[in-house]
Amino acid sequence: MLPGNNNTPLVSIVTVNYNTAAVTCELLTSIAKNSYSHLEVIVVDNASIEDPTAALLQAYPAAKVIRSEVNKGFAGGNNLGILAATGSYIFLVNNDTEFTDGLIEGLLDIFSLHPDAGIVSPKFHYYFHPGTIEYAGYNAVDTFTGRNSMIGCKETDKGQYDQITSTNYAHGGAMMIPVSILKEVGLMPEIYFLYYEEFDWCEQFKRKHYKIYYQYQSLIYHKESMTTGKNSPLKTYYLTRNRILFMRRNVKLSARIFFLFYLMVFTIPKNTLSFIARKEIAHLKAFWKGIFWNIKHHRLNLVPCVA
Repeated sequence: MLPGNNNTPLVSIVTVNYNTAAVTCELLTSIAKNSYSHLEVIVVDNASIEDPTAALLQAYPAAKVIRSEVNKGFAGGNNLGILAATGSYIFLVNNDTEFTDGLIEGLLDIFSLHPDAGIVSPKFHYYFHPGTIEYAGYNAVDTFTGRNSMIGCKETDKGQYDQITSTNYAHGGAMMIPVSILKEVGLMPEIYFLYYEEFDWCEQFKRKHYKIYYQYQSLIYHKESMTTGKNSPLKTYYLTRNRILFMRRNVKLSARIFFLFYLMVFTIPKNTLSFIARKEIAHLKAFWKGIFWNIKHHRLNLVPCVA
């Protein structure tokens, strides 16, 4: 490939590391073996206990390693990398992913084929369950419950989702964005810290009349939930806190009223009793902490909030 021509623009890959240097090194090794060579690789370390720089550079000597003195969360860490990037396209990837050949080329093709594309995500397979889909697009967030689901999740890949489609949300584990559009929309919202920030970001792209695309011809493998654990109290807190926050920021007033009714009448009693029945007291506390955060910050300026 000839670096710098229109067919091979510089792509800045940004990934965030937090106390998982060995996993990040596996990602870097897969990037080094990938078919697309005109890359800039940026690793943001979110205040890990041990400095991973030496290990990261051993895995990918050309990587730019940025160490944050504080843990800035998923959005904040990615934004540090975005601000340091020099490519024409930004490719945000989770550190617990691994690349396949043709991944970047396929994503770049979307922006040539679809001028209205703002973000594109590849097809996701579970790394530890080859051939099983994690993501082939996203269903819309239900304005009544505040929940949504991935299309194709846990299905055997038989080609049933092998078509390029616009979708409701990108997968936060792999999102490519042109820098020109990113400058128009702005950085990822850091108010979330962890979970739901990519949904909110996609809503901001859609408000600017850009679409989110799923590219089936690009495949990435995901080692799901290796950073926070499947059922950690941290995850319970941020999912609870940020589901409510997302609805406050992105749903019209009339729908928000129905959502809050559902939350109070169904979600809160059900989850409270469920955590008590399973004797998951740490999760119960995290759940209520997420609710009280929104009560405490009910006057918070939530721009972009829909009237």
